[in-house]
Amino acid sequence: MKTKDAYKQNRPTNLMMKKERDMRIFNKMWVIALLLFVWSFTTGTTEAAGPQAVSLGTSGNFVILAKTSISTTGTTAVVGDIGLSPAAATFITGFGLTMDSTNVFATSPLVTGRVYAADYADPTPASLTTAISDMETAFTDAAGRTLPDFTELGAGDISGMTLVPGLYKWGTGVSITSGVTLSGGANDVWIFQIAGDLTVSNGAIVTLSGGAQASNIFWQVAGETTLGTTSDFKGIILCQTLIALNTGAVMNGRALAQTAVTLDTNSITEATSSTTPTPTPGVTPTPQATPTASATPTPTPGVTPTPQVTPTTSATPTPACAVKSMSISQKKLSLKMGKCGNVIVTLEPDGNCSTEGKTITVKLSTASKKRVTISPESGQTNSDGKVGFSITALNKPGNAKVTFVYEDIKKFVIVKIRK
Repeated sequence: MKTKDAYKQNRPTNLMMKKERDMRIFNKMWVIALLLFVWSFTTGTTEAAGPQAVSLGTSGNFVILAKTSISTTGTTAVVGDIGLSPAAATFITGFGLTMDSTNVFATSPLVTGRVYAADYADPTPASLTTAISDMETAFTDAAGRTLPDFTELGAGDISGMTLVPGLYKWGTGVSITSGVTLSGGANDVWIFQIAGDLTVSNGAIVTLSGGAQASNIFWQVAGETTLGTTSDFKGIILCQTLIALNTGAVMNGRALAQTAVTLDTNSITEATSSTTPTPTPGVTPTPQATPTASATPTPTPGVTPTPQVTPTTSATPTPACAVKSMSISQKKLSLKMGKCGNVIVTLEPDGNCSTEGKTITVKLSTASKKRVTISPESGQTNSDGKVGFSITALNKPGNAKVTFVYEDIKKFVIVKIRK
């Protein structure tokens, strides 16, 4: 047993041992803290790779947005809203539109969403004007991005490549003949600046890997965009002219065109993004859609009226309605290169019947094809017997003859293309 004096004598040594022990504990704790910091830093949320995303504004409320016309043939399926401005609803063809009681929007059996046009009731015209302006601003933003990460990649043919997030620039057109893979995370961004056309060949696939999202991919196209038959495309197309989806093409993204969008038995689903919540300028009418559901009770007792709908089907003689003549809204059209104009073709009935659902096709000579493009190439007449066509002037001055044909009836418009 140690005496008090012996303890006092050894106290300095004991204190030194205690300090050393405390220092060892402190060092261990510091190392653990450092390791935890490094772990949390490396496993935490990383910043998005690639450029800053392009803001779509209210144009991001639409899966299809165009200025001159939107047309479809075949059984197309669209998920999202459609908008057209400044052209009127007459230039939305092939969708079998039914106007809502509010006159703010229309519905279509081909669209899971709403259809808006510039001549619908307020607030639709103002909302569409803003959306079109936002679309043009987004195009300008995407086109104006500087310091590209890649320029003239593949001399414009990116088939078979795997592309990381970044800003890509071409002074020509871009083609995808077989397929291309975009590999990156959920927040990563791709912007493709294309000075010419974007051409996706038949059956070609744009594949996303690593969590990449269609809502973060922006294809800025100064020329035309063509998605080939049965191709599978992802991303948001900001196109200065026409976006054409050929038979069976599938798209996850948005088609935002400064002229027209043409569809043919396609499936288009809007790319979800943080901007999608903004859409609902016309969601206010939706509550009115619920009352319509309460209209379903009425049908039940009134199932008897439904037989009266069958008489309406006896209006199926409509198809048999003979066409007396065809007229066009203008026989001459003068356009600057790169600009477009609209022509309305009307079928006049021979008697008190309707010429709805008749197909009018467009014919162009080889020489005319070098000067103009037409959208759509064929269209069905609406309940007024009318169908709208958009004519875009190419970069070759001169005259082009555009002929509209219904059976043996023909009418033409002469388009003068000037610089």
